[in-house]
Amino acid sequence: MILVDNVGGIFPAINHSPWNNVTLADFVMPFFLFIVGVALTLAYKRVSNRAVATMKAMLRALKLLILGLVLQGGYFHGVNNLTYGVDLLTMRLMGVLQRIAIAYLLAAICEIWLKSDDEVISGWSLLKRYRFQLLVASILSVVYITLLYGLYVPDWEYQISVQGSINSFSVKCGVRGDTSPACNAVGMIDRNIMGIQHLYKRPVYARTKQCSINSPAKGPLPVDAPSWCQAPFDPEGLLSSVMAMVSCLIGLQFGHVIVHLQDHKERLVHWMVPSFSLMALGFSLDFFGMHINKALYTFSYTCLTAGAAGLLLAGIYLLVDVYGIRRPTYVFEWMGMHALMIYVLVACNIVPVLLQGFYWREPKNNLLKLVGV
Repeated sequence: MILVDNVGGIFPAINHSPWNNVTLADFVMPFFLFIVGVALTLAYKRVSNRAVATMKAMLRALKLLILGLVLQGGYFHGVNNLTYGVDLLTMRLMGVLQRIAIAYLLAAICEIWLKSDDEVISGWSLLKRYRFQLLVASILSVVYITLLYGLYVPDWEYQISVQGSINSFSVKCGVRGDTSPACNAVGMIDRNIMGIQHLYKRPVYARTKQCSINSPAKGPLPVDAPSWCQAPFDPEGLLSSVMAMVSCLIGLQFGHVIVHLQDHKERLVHWMVPSFSLMALGFSLDFFGMHINKALYTFSYTCLTAGAAGLLLAGIYLLVDVYGIRRPTYVFEWMGMHALMIYVLVACNIVPVLLQGFYWREPKNNLLKLVGV
């Protein structure tokens, strides 16, 4: 995520896809949600008091949510001119940490409360023990697909400020089941519930061919650019976060394999079969028109990324736990143990603010200039 934020504009392969299809960057968020689910199975392997465990999970999620509002709501911004603070009327309400908090809380509650006492002796009995969690994931998927393809999206308008003047734009829609940047149900729900002023101001689709002459990099608008190119759109919106919860719930099922199966071969088989199946389903759905799209967090995108995460988990397990090759993974282990700290310090501009925040006489004479940057 740090690489995407800082050098994604230079290397399109590690920047987010402008709309449909995926790049390497588009696997980061679902991978994180997936491994959160896996970790939860270990954290709640034995729960002595469900009510206490639920309260702790709610408190942890609340802390993440508040931290996300402070950081991604806009408090640490304006790095180049050293400004800070945020207008509550226009602050961004959703973000990466908020999405993780929501998905984590649902998955934690499912793991604490929704599991039977059935003995696990096979893959089928494993599914039976956690059938209610699978039911929740299925219901969420059906709700998401129904809303995405069933809601009617009317025409809408928005305003942006350009050099002190207010420009108004009108976007023509009047469609149902559209997944284009302008007329999808994900954006409509966010605009109506949170308000367009609280959405992300730099939409990913600004790098599409319709909106940038330098696509897939960001650039000046083409002469015939459509009216929606500068409209706010939140990539971590409300409806798309429903499928983010499903990614976390899928991670739970992979974590259950660690908890209940001890044999290396059994674990690998119970990871690789569903992983390949999910990836095949994702590609098939994309072929038949349910496009793989990170910004909308489509069902096909969920399947593809969850399957890829499962294969990566199996590969790392084979390398580290089966063959005992741990040295190459030490740096990733350290990063995993301090993921939130790294994210806060670097990805949310605290380190850049500190580097540029101390200067001699003029802001340009800061620590970066001292080291020749």
